[in-house]
Amino acid sequence: MALYKVIAVATLLTALTPESLSQLAVCGRPPLNTRIVGGQVAPVGSWPWQASLTQSGRHFCGGSLINNQWVLTAAHCFQPPSTNNLVVYLGRQNQQTSNPNEVSRAVSRIINHPDYNSATNDNDITLLQLTSPVSFTNFIQPVCLASPGSSFYSGINAWVTGWGTIRSGVPLPFPQALMEVEVPIVGNRQCNCDYRVGQITDNMICAGLRAGGKDSCQGDSGGPLVSQQGGVWVQEGIVSFGRGCALPNFPGVYTRVSQYQSWINSQISSNQPGFIVFTSTGTDSDLSVTCPGLPPPPTTAPQPMVCGSASLNSRLLGGGSVTSAGVWPWMASLQKNGSHVCGGTLVAEDAVLSDSGCFSSPPSPSEWTVVLGRLKQNGSNPFEVTLNVTNITMSNLNGSNVAVLKLARRPVLSSYIQPICLDNGRTFAVGSMCWAAGWNAGRGGVEQVLQEFQTSVENCGNASASGETICTGTFTLEQGDIGGPLMCKLDGSWFQAVVLTSGNTTGQTRAPVMVFPKLSRFQNLLRETVGFLSPSVASTTNTTPSTNTTASSNTTASTNTTASSGDHVAHSPSFFFFLHLLVFSVCLPLFL
Repeated sequence: MALYKVIAVATLLTALTPESLSQLAVCGRPPLNTRIVGGQVAPVGSWPWQASLTQSGRHFCGGSLINNQWVLTAAHCFQPPSTNNLVVYLGRQNQQTSNPNEVSRAVSRIINHPDYNSATNDNDITLLQLTSPVSFTNFIQPVCLASPGSSFYSGINAWVTGWGTIRSGVPLPFPQALMEVEVPIVGNRQCNCDYRVGQITDNMICAGLRAGGKDSCQGDSGGPLVSQQGGVWVQEGIVSFGRGCALPNFPGVYTRVSQYQSWINSQISSNQPGFIVFTSTGTDSDLSVTCPGLPPPPTTAPQPMVCGSASLNSRLLGGGSVTSAGVWPWMASLQKNGSHVCGGTLVAEDAVLSDSGCFSSPPSPSEWTVVLGRLKQNGSNPFEVTLNVTNITMSNLNGSNVAVLKLARRPVLSSYIQPICLDNGRTFAVGSMCWAAGWNAGRGGVEQVLQEFQTSVENCGNASASGETICTGTFTLEQGDIGGPLMCKLDGSWFQAVVLTSGNTTGQTRAPVMVFPKLSRFQNLLRETVGFLSPSVASTTNTTPSTNTTASSNTTASTNTTASSGDHVAHSPSFFFFLHLLVFSVCLPLFL
């Protein structure tokens, strides 16, 4: 790759996800990297997560160490996947001389992303499991990974490293030392205009100079693109594809790592990688970019906060798997140490409501994170954001109780993330159609897609002598559904009538019903910790004054584009050992 000097950018370190504590203690902190300006050859030990993937003794792709037994790389390096003669080198500096600090491992498993598309280069990401763990040294360390909700504005400086060609078809000179180059991030709107509108998806991130001259190239595929924040290096990209190498107005295209936390964690069950929210400061200049065919940027003007609006919801009858994101935009996945435990709902700008039975007493907020905008527990969720929990407040009444989780920051509201209105004294008439929703490992297929259940408000009969309960037809609740909502639509807005709890079925004269405590039973706690938002459409049944709040203007924009069959193909160099230079110089005008 071509090499230039640059200044590394450091910003404030924000949210750290608890499921990654073991790796967060060590990831992204290379002891030998004091990077201020770049050089042509990476100093020994500067990038201790850099991996060299070799097959039959020849380097063909890069990768990054993300814990002591897993390497992250690109899916196009393994088409088809084969572990035959595959060796991963860590701590390596030179390809053609001895490396006293290196170790090598064979690979036991290659896990390509199930949605990788070689025609569009979408989801170009792969995990390699090493046959045995490696020990961390000054020269072998894991990198931190960008988590959902990260923002990389245009101009943020990033480093890309590898042993690729220095120009298309021109190999590294002896001893083929690890190279480094710093390039600025290019926003997805600009990158779409550079390539073709729709070619660059939300699963990609671009980096490069408008004038060209700095880039990754053939042989760098699968290697890391990293930026520094608060002294910690965070990987935001994986070298994927591009047009030529270092051409003007054709930045390199990388797999956007922050889109894949749930998939990575679903494959790595223990000692999960360290994920960090990377936060750009200032304004996103990419929002001002426009070109023919490019949709206008989303509006970021502050709007009055309302509740119960689901623009993508057209629910009439039925139940089963939710087919698209945004149907229930207030649904929250409550996760402990990276695994889904209970459901919940966004009920204010920075508060989530759930069932108190999901938590120990006293609860430990640092063990929990909340995922909003999620459709699948396993798979890509382009609209999701993961937030830390700073406080958990539980009601203390007889019987079932609720919990309010205070979030570390306010999510950016969109069609996929919205609060639901809370019942503070409304009447849900017998016969009203309502819905419940939740995640459970036993439903929703391999991806554990969000499930929904339709039911109706029933006469409680003798099941309850109190006006503080609501009864519904029966439906099956599993552990993962607990804490989620029963939702009913009133005057055009969705209201949460109850928090789902287990053990609520009882018999009455004609048929069994499920009995839940109404949310209005907890209105004192909710008023003190959350307040009551106004619905998007004035409700004639609103009998209790509500509190109006204003949406935060602290937004992070994302470009929604659709992948199309492109004219640029990502390279798969693992089978080009002896014709490497000829093939790349003659047939493949793209870089990795």
